[in-house]
Amino acid sequence: MSYAFLNVFGLTLGIAACLVIFLIVRNELNYDNYAKADRIYRVTLNAIDFNSNVSLAVAPKMRTDFPELEQVSQVLYSNKLMVKVDNKRFRDNDFVIADAHLPQIFDFQWIAGDPKTALAEPNTIVLNETLAKKYFGNSDPMGRIINVENQINAKVTGVIKDIPANRSLPIQMMLSLESIKNQLNLKEFWNIGGGFFTFILLPKNYAVQRIQARIPEFLHKNWALNPKEVRLPIQPLRDIHFDQRYINNVITPVSKDTYYALFGVALLIIVTACINFVNLATAQAIKRAKEVGVRKVLGANRSQLIKQFLGETSVLVFIALVLGVGLAAFFLSTAGNWINIKIDAAELAQPMVIGWIAGITLAVILIAGLYPAFVQSAFQPVDSLKNKTGGIARGFTLRKGLVVAQFAISQILIVGTLIVAHQMDYFENQDLGFNKESVISFYTPDSKKEDVFKQELLKLPGVEQVTLSSGAPSYNTQFTSFSAPAFGLTKDDVTEVKDVDENYFDMFGLKMLAGEKITRKPPADTSQKVVVNETLMHKLNINSPDKAVGQHFTMNGRLASIIGVMQDFQSESKHKKRRACAFMYNPGVFFMASVKIRPGAINKTIDQISKEWAALNPNNLFDYQFLDEHIASFYTQEQKVYTAFKLFSGIAILIGCLGLYGLIMFAAAQRTREIGIRKVLGAPIASIVGLFSKEFVLLIAIAFLIAAPLGYYMMNNWLNNYAYHITIGPWTFVLAIIASIIIAGITIAYQTIKAALVNPVKSLRSE
Repeated sequence: MSYAFLNVFGLTLGIAACLVIFLIVRNELNYDNYAKADRIYRVTLNAIDFNSNVSLAVAPKMRTDFPELEQVSQVLYSNKLMVKVDNKRFRDNDFVIADAHLPQIFDFQWIAGDPKTALAEPNTIVLNETLAKKYFGNSDPMGRIINVENQINAKVTGVIKDIPANRSLPIQMMLSLESIKNQLNLKEFWNIGGGFFTFILLPKNYAVQRIQARIPEFLHKNWALNPKEVRLPIQPLRDIHFDQRYINNVITPVSKDTYYALFGVALLIIVTACINFVNLATAQAIKRAKEVGVRKVLGANRSQLIKQFLGETSVLVFIALVLGVGLAAFFLSTAGNWINIKIDAAELAQPMVIGWIAGITLAVILIAGLYPAFVQSAFQPVDSLKNKTGGIARGFTLRKGLVVAQFAISQILIVGTLIVAHQMDYFENQDLGFNKESVISFYTPDSKKEDVFKQELLKLPGVEQVTLSSGAPSYNTQFTSFSAPAFGLTKDDVTEVKDVDENYFDMFGLKMLAGEKITRKPPADTSQKVVVNETLMHKLNINSPDKAVGQHFTMNGRLASIIGVMQDFQSESKHKKRRACAFMYNPGVFFMASVKIRPGAINKTIDQISKEWAALNPNNLFDYQFLDEHIASFYTQEQKVYTAFKLFSGIAILIGCLGLYGLIMFAAAQRTREIGIRKVLGAPIASIVGLFSKEFVLLIAIAFLIAAPLGYYMMNNWLNNYAYHITIGPWTFVLAIIASIIIAGITIAYQTIKAALVNPVKSLRSE
């Protein structure tokens, strides 16, 4: 009974884990899997950096100059938006401003409304099903009015089904571009109206290279730009989620290698489960040796025995399959949020998934069933009836090899998990160059009231410091070009620009290396006095902070004077290297307030801040975010992978322990009389445990010699996806082998102590 249970349990875990990983990888690799995905492309900008946004001027010109394109659309994404329905206010995510062409490119599923006209008129809005129910309950939302940010009264002209989570442009509501068109600059290639995603739909059987080849002429004709300095790469829609060169994506791109590695874990798990099955089956074969001998004496031939044993294997595999599919469905339905996945368990019934399940089943039956079947059917009747199972004993070397493979797999997974954990700690806890603890940030809708608001906040006992800016250190809001011919920088480069008040540097603990910090200046002073970081200083070919102070360069077409140099800080995720940054004082664009809260009464202080905010902004909703949580959001994909690694590595190790248990069970059965004799001669239990442990410690050492270089190679390649990462040290591998020895020790000790405690009279009784 224990044999069947262990085999079914191990296979159930292996199949369930394999299916869940398959669905995760399939979901991630199927990002942006729209019906026309092979014909949809995004127009991007590559002047200095790779930018996913382009100017509003691009789309209208492309419609004129490339009339063969089926559709050209532009869309602006905003993470959060406040709407008012009747007298209720809501703040929701994934709001876009889109033109009428967008619904004709992407195959949204329409519940109500016409995709061709829903966004054609000004002041129209389309909701997804979730928001429609949230705002209007069970009543018909069509024709109802929604107030957007206290500025636009928009009529609901359409409702779409919720789009899947694996989309690079998540959308919950779409406001027509016509609603704000008069406020935008649709003519200039370089203008502050940039920031729009532009999508094109190619005709069927039309090569994108034909469009790409004409882009240089297109740029020169419309804006007289040098095609060597400015390019508009045409990016396939399906590449967006995996192309890590681009800035300003809505969802942080992730390397495909990450998901290939996770798929590799699935294969390792199912191989481990099969190895486990083989070890348990061959260990059990000893007990069936007499049965085989009797059946052969009665005339059974080897092929009949093979069919019987394969049939038994098939029954166990099918039982495990049913339980495994059920376990996978249960996990996806109840625990999927634990690893941040949104996959419907109903996907297990899709044809491709059913085919994958059938493939797993056949592979497991063949891999796990053939070897034990051939071993058991090969017993010689005379030897079998005398309890001489020499064939199995000779096969012990193969089973040792299988255990080495199991330990190697386990150690690779342990090494991978430790390295991912260390890298995640590096992401979240290493010095970023600024203070992020106990800081909340929120947008302020009225810049005229900001100074009054700031003074009121400073009166609160729980508030330590307040600063106003265009964005906290980890919020990228504005980029511009700069050059310095006097220092040899004749071609434009790009810098981030942050407009900050006089308290910004002190509150965030930004370290000055030379010169002075940003100070207030009167409105009449229109000069650009800036503090630059080390990266910008080095791009100006200046090596000393002291020498940089007082120098000038051109930024955004105007002269900028350097009044100070500050130490670099990490403004983006560690996927990217630290970029150039310039700070200046410009209260007209102070859209964000950041508050450092004293420890002890954080929730109470936030409630007080909310009340002060509401008093000055009665028509808006207070919405804040802790700065450290915002930074953690950079690594959502990595956190998902880390959690998955922990979970599935644990499953693989558990299955491996079952295989080791099977080998120990076999060894104990082989040496039953030896153990009995040793006990009669006075051997203590500890020496018997040591007898079994020696050979398995050797197997662990051999496995380590295989796993260490493989683990280092794979994880070093993974770390190279990040501009900043840890260095793999020897302690990772020391911990991996210690963990393997502890896991094996517990497994070995249980079975050997059990064997050693058997009465020696009973052990010596059988022939």
